[in-house]
Amino acid sequence: MNKQKGFSIIMAIFILIVLSLLGSYMVKLSGVQHATAVSAVQSSRAYYAARTGVEWGLAQLLNNDNCAASSTLTINNFSVIVSCNNQGVSYNEGDLNSNGLADDDFYIYKINSAASYGNFISADYVYRHIEMTVKK
Repeated sequence: MNKQKGFSIIMAIFILIVLSLLGSYMVKLSGVQHATAVSAVQSSRAYYAARTGVEWGLAQLLNNDNCAASSTLTINNFSVIVSCNNQGVSYNEGDLNSNGLADDDFYIYKINSAASYGNFISADYVYRHIEMTVKK
């Protein structure tokens, strides 16, 4: 019976090592999940900042008849670059209002918005781009 005296201490050390490894893995997994959640929230914020930029560009076009080549906005710490391009061709769908063809012309505009946060090499970098085509 003297052969089994040290067996319980070895088993206790083994169980402590396994439990400490399992605990450290759970802490690491929790950190990854937290970082993923933060990244998802920032991504969503970037999308809505880009969408706000597109809507701002559309409002400028419709209200002011101004298609600015490029504008930079700051929305909730996001840098938003909005550009508007006239596609350069006048279109005519025919006599839509029975007043003749001259007043039925329209143009196609393309509005781009790019929202970014942070630097490209940083861990918290987020970028979203939205493009809208408008007939006016």
